[in-house]
Amino acid sequence: MKLLIAAVLAFSCLSVETASASEEQFLKSIEGRWTGGGLVLRELGGQKVNVTCNMQSKANASRFQMDGSCRALVVISRGFNANVTASGARYSGTYVGVSGKPSTLVGSRFGNTISFDVTWANVVYGDRKARMEVRKVGANGLQIRTIDKDPKSGKSIVTTQLNLKKS
Repeated sequence: MKLLIAAVLAFSCLSVETASASEEQFLKSIEGRWTGGGLVLRELGGQKVNVTCNMQSKANASRFQMDGSCRALVVISRGFNANVTASGARYSGTYVGVSGKPSTLVGSRFGNTISFDVTWANVVYGDRKARMEVRKVGANGLQIRTIDKDPKSGKSIVTTQLNLKKS
């Protein structure tokens, strides 16, 4: 019986180390310089605007940081950044976008996607809640999406979708 308990404890410790190694490997895979573009919804019911973006991401075993900017209509440029800490497959941190104020990120990783619940610093599209996904696509791709709800219909709307390639 003692041998069984010792084996279970040893396996549990091994699983935690493997999970940590897995997170480190994933985080390191999103480190680097990224370029690309996508679509951003300026207001509910409005048109989506094409943007071009540049981003630098740094990562270690338990943290990642993204700093970037997107440009629309040749003259409008907006910066953004995220600072996130991983604890196993759980992630938490902050995101600063157009408002210039930190919004809260809390989420988990499933496969190649980190899914965050976002609490915006200000009301956006009628409330302060949204979802954000950071998805690794193949060896050199990264997709960042923000999904919000239309307050009238309750339907989910992709408000930002950026498709980036490692450069």
